[in-house]
Amino acid sequence: MSTNQIDLTKIKPYGDTMNDGIVQLCFTLPVPCGDEAKEAAKRLAAKMGLEEPAVSHAQDLGVGYTMFVMYGKCSHTIDFTTIEVPKVEVTSFGKEGVEEYIAENIKRKVVIVGACTGTDAHTVGIDAIMNMKGYNHHYGLERYEGVDAYNLGSQVPNEEFIAKAIELNADVLLVSQVVTQKDVHIQNLTNLVELIEAEGIRDKVVLICGGPRVSHELATELGYDAGFGAGSYADDVGTFAVTEIVKRGLVDREKL
Repeated sequence: MSTNQIDLTKIKPYGDTMNDGIVQLCFTLPVPCGDEAKEAAKRLAAKMGLEEPAVSHAQDLGVGYTMFVMYGKCSHTIDFTTIEVPKVEVTSFGKEGVEEYIAENIKRKVVIVGACTGTDAHTVGIDAIMNMKGYNHHYGLERYEGVDAYNLGSQVPNEEFIAKAIELNADVLLVSQVVTQKDVHIQNLTNLVELIEAEGIRDKVVLICGGPRVSHELATELGYDAGFGAGSYADDVGTFAVTEIVKRGLVDREKL
């Protein structure tokens, strides 16, 4: 079946054959590995709505836990044509395009300060955007002409992050959050916005957050200008940041 013959109003999972509904899932149950555990997993998958659930692999994790890899058939469909997802409405200029935009429209150095704040010690996200070597053939903001990029690293308290941004007279603040257990990223991101508002600088900076469970919708709900999830690059973030500076009239703003 060609893609133009697919009914986008009735989309369901694809395994080996179009519309067969085959899905794979993995989960752990707090029961010892054995036939009873496999049966429990199949019954649970059936309650999830999967038809013909089958255990393809069961792994004993020790101390009474078992991990399962399962297959089953999903009978449900969704109307893909009705889906609308809030996202950053900007087309990346690429590195050279961002540099040209700064030279033509801002005509000064853009100061960008980034960090993995709070207790989060995972720098993979902020490094991919900020560090000179970048990620996946996309150079980081440290390499951009017209940008002064400061990567403060990980586990930076929100108060210190804001203080450094004020000291450097930052135009753009980038916050990466990788750890999301118990929604700690939401708590930390909310706290940062509150502190920035208390300092009276919220309307003077472009505030951006990113991470594997960060969406543009969540970011704007929390008070950020934009949110970038997995698969974002420095040129995506840079394009939004510099165009937002111009859009909001922050080119000639006073010092923080």
